[in-house]
Amino acid sequence: MASRNNPSSPRRFGWLGRIFRIGLFAAILGAIALIVTIAVAYSSLPSFSELKSSPNGQMIRVHAVDGTVLVSIGPSYGQWLGIDQIPDTMKTAMVAVEDRRFRSHPGVDPIGIARSIQVRATTGSWRQGGSTITQQLARNVFLTNNKTWTRKIREIVLALAIERKFSKDQVLELYLNKVYFGGGAYGVDAASRKFFGHPANGLSLGEAAIIAGLVKAPSNYSPSADAKAAVGRAQVVLGVMRDHGDITARQAADAAPETVALAPEPKQNSVRYFTDWALPQLDTMIDESSEPIEVWTTLDLNMQRQADTSIRTNTPAGAQGALVALDRDGAVRAMVGGKDYVSSIYNRATQAVRQPGSAFKLFVYLAALEAGHTPQDMMVDEPVDIQGWKPRNSSRKFSGAINLRTAFAYSINTIAAKIGAEVGTSTVADMARRFGITTPINTHPSMVLGTSDVRLIDMTRAFAAVSGNGVAVSPYGILKVTTGSGKLLYEHQSDSSHVLVSPQVAAQMIDLLQTAVNTGTARAAQIGRPVAGKTGTTSSNKDGWFLGFSSGMTTGVWMGKDNADPIPGLQGGRAPAQAFAQFMKVAVAKRPVEQFKTEVTLPEWQLEPDEQAYFGNADEGQFVDENGAPIDRAPDSSDREKDQQPDAQPTTELNQRWIDGVLQRDPNAQGVDGNPGYPSRPNQ
Repeated sequence: MASRNNPSSPRRFGWLGRIFRIGLFAAILGAIALIVTIAVAYSSLPSFSELKSSPNGQMIRVHAVDGTVLVSIGPSYGQWLGIDQIPDTMKTAMVAVEDRRFRSHPGVDPIGIARSIQVRATTGSWRQGGSTITQQLARNVFLTNNKTWTRKIREIVLALAIERKFSKDQVLELYLNKVYFGGGAYGVDAASRKFFGHPANGLSLGEAAIIAGLVKAPSNYSPSADAKAAVGRAQVVLGVMRDHGDITARQAADAAPETVALAPEPKQNSVRYFTDWALPQLDTMIDESSEPIEVWTTLDLNMQRQADTSIRTNTPAGAQGALVALDRDGAVRAMVGGKDYVSSIYNRATQAVRQPGSAFKLFVYLAALEAGHTPQDMMVDEPVDIQGWKPRNSSRKFSGAINLRTAFAYSINTIAAKIGAEVGTSTVADMARRFGITTPINTHPSMVLGTSDVRLIDMTRAFAAVSGNGVAVSPYGILKVTTGSGKLLYEHQSDSSHVLVSPQVAAQMIDLLQTAVNTGTARAAQIGRPVAGKTGTTSSNKDGWFLGFSSGMTTGVWMGKDNADPIPGLQGGRAPAQAFAQFMKVAVAKRPVEQFKTEVTLPEWQLEPDEQAYFGNADEGQFVDENGAPIDRAPDSSDREKDQQPDAQPTTELNQRWIDGVLQRDPNAQGVDGNPGYPSRPNQ
């Protein structure tokens, strides 16, 4: 009767049976597919020892020249601790707060997933995490943190495979040594050292609770960033442990995470100015890599400390100072970009562009010497009018006929102006370019007094090239780069083949620079051994410079305000020269005293006609215009007429008088002691 009253029942049960069979078949296929996927993942997993030796992130350790670690950048890793070396309180705290069913689930916790889904349906957001410790390990080591369904499925598969391949203790050991705890610290030992200043095998319950609480949100609960939040999170961890019976209420109370002493944050000293400048150069030296690397630099820590002290001690109140020290091959031995890196990371040694004042006269006199002048040549210190520009000396006086050595030593502005008009400001600009000035250079007549902005490191490089007898010097800070296992990735090779000026021109320039320190504006830079250098002071005392060298070490110092406000009393021959001397006394203390080779003899081969261009217009006719842009030809007679410089002389003449001057055969030449025309006050 029932089938007669409801003839569709057998048909309905037939469809249900068919759907059930299809579903069962699909489930079986899915299970098979999952098993196969897990098996594939299982076979592709590294071994336990391989996972131990492969940190999940790149670490860069930067060494000083003596091997001392200057700074570690990127992830930091402490000692790998075996499961038996990690305190039980640390293991218990982590399991309690992150995955309390860790010991019983197969890598994925169905209860945790169900609870997470329930919270998502109730609140509309994923507030309750369902990831187990094994899933977190899979994500941290093999995947990313992208919140996508595909990534989550891969994470589950990997977690199931990991549980098949490794024991629970191995999984927990990997997790505790690899999980990220914030502040660049991976693993409990790195976290313990960073936050508490000691290895993780000595963690107290309170410390373990703080570390265990970090995993949920390392940036939010970092004790160094927000101690209150870290303590609050640690109290949550202790409460969970107490509720689960892992610790007693008394132990939870005695843990007192609020009383835990944190390790002081390391001070970021001036070394960071150097590393900030040097490390970006790695991109051009080595291929991109994720493995840890060791960077061996040129920085000398003793010199760096002295450089920092010299700048802090001598820089006027309210002003900033910078220092760069180059060894004879261009190795940067010290670099200070300001008085305090913490308050200002702006590197005034490599980034700031400021007027160099009379320090720029280095290029003016190099151009003059290359054009045929000698230190003994006489010129008249008198009023000058060049296209309406009337330079004056800081003494407001004129000394009459003086030789170039005296003019340079006392930084006579009128003589520099005359030289610029004679050789051509384009030639002076090209000389600056040739010696490594990378900023735009104008060719106005006043440029000879240093009105174009320059960088301290470029000016120091130029003086180092003069110290090296005219051979180009390229500053560098990285000696070599290796992998953590010692494989060489890069090694610096110095190039001494680029000659900028003849050794004779360089020797004469050293003669002038040495005179400036011995008798002129730079007397404060004396250190008890031969020193050559030049001061620089800009208008209204906005900038003070001193650049010089001794015993193969070249050092440049700049002082001023970042906003270019005047600083009463700031002169290159005072605070900058004093900072130079204070630094150099330490920097060259262990080096042998070196006498300057200013006695020059002109080799016979250099008198040949085909070598004449060597002393003429610079760098095969490459010049810069008033905007600092290169031009393809040297100024000709029409250019000089246009510039209203009718007294400009050809720069390629190599006459007998010049040769006699170089060989010191000119009976009319007078040294600085024989010249009566001293200015009453140094010009800087």
